Amino acid sequence: MIKYVYIPFFLFVVSLWAQEKYSTKNGIIVFEASVPSFEEVKAKNENVSAILNADTGEFASLVLINGFRFKVALMEEHFNENYMESSKFPKAVVKGTLENFSFSEINTEKREFKLKGTITIHGVTKPLETVMALYKSGDSVKLTSKFDLQPSDFNIEIPKIVKNKIAEKVTITVQYSLLK
Repeated sequence: MIKYVYIPFFLFVVSLWAQEKYSTKNGIIVFEASVPSFEEVKAKNENVSAILNADTGEFASLVLINGFRFKVALMEEHFNENYMESSKFPKAVVKGTLENFSFSEINTEKREFKLKGTITIHGVTKPLETVMALYKSGDSVKLTSKFDLQPSDFNIEIPKIVKNKIAEKVTITVQYSLLK
């Protein structure tokens, strides 16, 4: 009989410790490295995973590199085989914490927080600081951000023959719709 009392108590205590998390597997990342007067260098990936711990502000995102889609198939092939080496480095990861984060402050108006953490691309991990905007929309938490990266920081070599056709700084735009 006494174990029947302990089981509900244990479940109650565990639920107190459980942290509230919001996640998605359908986030969107767009990167653009276009240079004026040359063909557009832009790709989109709509299968990005992300998770936000609403209690602590910890955030993580994972993207499979070969999920980026270009308008030109040959560009996509070169991106995966020659630049990103996606068979060797199949994913990119962002991990960090939103500074001064309080989930109770999130409502239908955008609120910006600084994400401080790391980004790993092409097997290289670098510090990352960017601003993320969060707001509620129905049952979801929307999260957006935009930042620049340099391929050379991640040991991604751009051949001289196309170097002037690809921007030195790549603009990354992210959009997530996170659900509990």
